[in-house]
Amino acid sequence: MAEITVGTQAPDFTLPASTGENLTLSELRGKNVVLYFYPKDDTPY
Repeated sequence: MAEITVGTQAPDFTLPASTGENLTLSELRGKNVVLYFYPKDDTPY
């Protein structure tokens, strides 16, 4: 896996947004984006 550093461009992806719509990273190009994952959300572990 390549090292990730500040300023590295993320690959394009599409994820479901909290609104229920799909959100594609390329649609936000030029804007500041923070993507946050928290593992095991809503799981008993």
